Amino acid sequence: TTVRMLAEKALDLVRELHRSLDGTMPPYNEDKIRQVLEEMQTLFDQNKDKAHFAAEGQTNLLSAIQLRHAAIRRNKRCLLAYLYNRLEQIKKMRWEFSSVLPSDIKYNMCEQEVQWFNKYNRLLANYMRSLGESGGLDLTQDMKPPKTLYVLVRCLVDHGEFETQDGTTILLKKNSQHYLMRAECEHLIRQGILEHIIQ
Repeated sequence: TTVRMLAEKALDLVRELHRSLDGTMPPYNEDKIRQVLEEMQTLFDQNKDKAHFAAEGQTNLLSAIQLRHAAIRRNKRCLLAYLYNRLEQIKKMRWEFSSVLPSDIKYNMCEQEVQWFNKYNRLLANYMRSLGESGGLDLTQDMKPPKTLYVLVRCLVDHGEFETQDGTTILLKKNSQHYLMRAECEHLIRQGILEHIIQ
């Protein structure tokens, strides 16, 4: 591995995450993560092989050992930044999309990220149930204070029957328009099923 190439794959992971548009989740790059971990192991093994020579007084090896150690640390920082920022994005999506993620986002997550999302979802749901006196408070509703309680929405897809809080059942059919309480339809707006028509 040349000096220029050290930790380059790890930096590519960070660049890849930075390039992704806000609100999207790029596919979990398992292949590149494996390559970064293999590079770290190779650098560690090379340092381990040379460390006893440096300890015996061959100080000309110290610079190479320090360079490899710095590359290992840089790889580690890049991997942690990649993983941490993906989890932060998943956490943000829980607040945006409610407890069900769109399938295209879920498809780009690894199994451990899906497990983390499910645990975070349960913790948040338990916390929201513990708030208030009447069975909880949904903190994910009204992320921005509403101007009106009811909003006019247009259905973008055939979704089927939808039961409102008062027990009325309405048919959400493509291009149909309805006046609904903001609180009960906001998650459908975030999922792209309904579109808020601004009057």
